[in-house]
Amino acid sequence: MIVRTLQDCDNSERAIDGGTWKSVRMLLADDNMGFSFHITTIFKGTETPIWYKNHLESVYCMSGEGEIETCADGKVYPIKAGTLYVLDQNDKHLLRATTEDMQMACVFNPPLNGKEIHDDDGSYKLNDEPLSL
Repeated sequence: MIVRTLQDCDNSERAIDGGTWKSVRMLLADDNMGFSFHITTIFKGTETPIWYKNHLESVYCMSGEGEIETCADGKVYPIKAGTLYVLDQNDKHLLRATTEDMQMACVFNPPLNGKEIHDDDGSYKLNDEPLSL
């Protein structure tokens, strides 16, 4: 059994600052669950270009408000507490937190190792070394 607290993970190497976002990676590839689980904060007034071309992601908004814009067609979807969006087509998108920070619960497949930050195109690489804590 694996038991971790958000507070413990937030005070460790599992907390990654991406500039416009902060991700606390609570479950990673080396936990051998087949997915990773993160609590991510998108900071108010920011826009983050993202393209998870190597990963599928599900995101549930726990608090805050913002929007996601799909780059292929320019559609904008509002996000608020209780909203789930699923990037099931490796959708290239823009993520914006508007009136306040957004706190999101995120699941990635394949799982992240914990060290990832966005590349220039907004993606994460595959098969990096596992994070050793």
